[in-house]
Amino acid sequence: MATTNPIQFVQQVRSEVSKIVWPSRREVIVTSIMVFVMAMLTAVFFSLVDFAIREGLKGVLGAF
Repeated sequence: MATTNPIQFVQQVRSEVSKIVWPSRREVIVTSIMVFVMAMLTAVFFSLVDFAIREGLKGVLGAF
């Protein structure tokens, strides 16, 4: 591996950091709300699937 001069390294890091595009406050809020809504929908879906499987097993096992 080639060694890099510490000064060059810092310059390269600063150059790369300047390329970062940070999201706006609105983008962060909208994305956070979308994540929360999707998590809630997923939780409801899996709760319904769990309920259906549980009731199905109760019906099958209750017949025996």
